[in-house]
Amino acid sequence: MSEAAPPVPFDPELEVFLEAMPSTGMGFKLEDVPKLREMSRQFTTDEQLQADGFTVEHRTVPGPQGAPEVPLVIVRPSEATGPLPVVYSIHGGGMIMGDHRQALDVMATEWGRELGCAIVSVDYRVAPENPHPAPVQDCYAGLSWIAEHGADRGFDTERIVMTGGSAGGGLAAAVALMSRDLDGPKTIGLLLQAPMLDDRNDTPSAHQMRGLGIWDQQANEVGWTALLGDSRGGDDVSPYAAPARADDLSGLPPTFIDVGSAETFRDEDVAFATRIWQSGGVAELHVWPGGFHGFRMFPGAQLSRSAAEARTAWLRRIVNA
Repeated sequence: MSEAAPPVPFDPELEVFLEAMPSTGMGFKLEDVPKLREMSRQFTTDEQLQADGFTVEHRTVPGPQGAPEVPLVIVRPSEATGPLPVVYSIHGGGMIMGDHRQALDVMATEWGRELGCAIVSVDYRVAPENPHPAPVQDCYAGLSWIAEHGADRGFDTERIVMTGGSAGGGLAAAVALMSRDLDGPKTIGLLLQAPMLDDRNDTPSAHQMRGLGIWDQQANEVGWTALLGDSRGGDDVSPYAAPARADDLSGLPPTFIDVGSAETFRDEDVAFATRIWQSGGVAELHVWPGGFHGFRMFPGAQLSRSAAEARTAWLRRIVNA
């Protein structure tokens, strides 16, 4: 492709946060993944959630055939009564790191307490030790358990929304495609936060923002290669690995997509929303000016607050429809 355009400037308030970070997490190679995982481990404890008024339950559910069981963590407001709508969360981490406690405190506060939802987060196997299809199959197994057994746990299985950020957003989109194609579990909404959708990694925004922000084109190549190996970027990549490869995006539940204008995934995410509309589907798209990948990690910034308000407003409409 032609020479990349100048990078989109970061939101000035967010850029202050970015510059204060000890490391952007870029410039690593596949062999650096174990160290990167250790550096990135941070999560909310059960005790913190319980002190904030939530109940926490850990359980394992049947995994894909011949594979290990899949861990879930279930968080719900302690005072909640009646069948609760479910937010099924798939964590991010570039397909190579992260765990199911990621952002639990934020989801519990913004969606658990405010909207009266149960949050169910899945701890799927990650690459490169567990390449495709292990991650998406684990996530599908977790959703299947909720649909089949959630009523016994006090869930309203007619009101399941699936969400994910970054790699988790890509996996959520893949699970939605898989559920559609296999006549699997039904969800009423799909909330994708800067989803990682396209293994080809060759959009204008990927080139434009290379070397900038938190997750750039080079880091993205490491993540996709860990998941797909030598098939990355080739002709035979499954849409259940890279949802941008799907020929048909009809039949998806109403979808919310948001992404920063100053990040790698901008163009593939905009294209995905556009193709949902072109298929006759329902999508809401937000491109946050000057937002870099993961800017929601800095909740004090005005752009982060606006993005959080938009996500919660959409989710409120979906679960109360």
